[in-house]
Amino acid sequence: MGKECLIYKFISVDTLSYKTVSANASTVEKQWVLVDAEGQTLGRLASKVAKLLRGKHKPNFTPHVDCGDNVIVINAEKINLSGNKWTDKTYVRHTGYPGGQKTTTAQELKDKNPARVVERSIKGMLPKNKLGAQLFRNLNVYAGAEHNHDAQKPTSINLNDLK
Repeated sequence: MGKECLIYKFISVDTLSYKTVSANASTVEKQWVLVDAEGQTLGRLASKVAKLLRGKHKPNFTPHVDCGDNVIVINAEKINLSGNKWTDKTYVRHTGYPGGQKTTTAQELKDKNPARVVERSIKGMLPKNKLGAQLFRNLNVYAGAEHNHDAQKPTSINLNDLK
């Protein structure tokens, strides 16, 4: 009788199945999310938006799949930078020619295109591969309070409530 109970226990454990469910393109449920950047600090805003774009807030997060939401960021011109970052923070690019290194301060970039400051910050927090480029296409940043995505019926999210 001792062997029968032992065999029965092994069978019952084997019949239970604990499977990890991985998301794929057909099972992902994407939503449209509206984020107001007014009064937010740039880095904290960018990290939370990158988490939304990546889908890390969802229980079925899969690292190699685009399972994040489509994010609309409004009021990008009203973000905050702490300290002297408006004048000290520099963005570096290169034209590809010898001596073609160009630098721009955060204030100059904001004056030229306020949405670009937020876009560059968020893009730097996404993966540096094809998936990161695909995720970045799900981001829409607008300098003012107006956006042209009313047809998607975005739900407004307060970033201060996210972890």
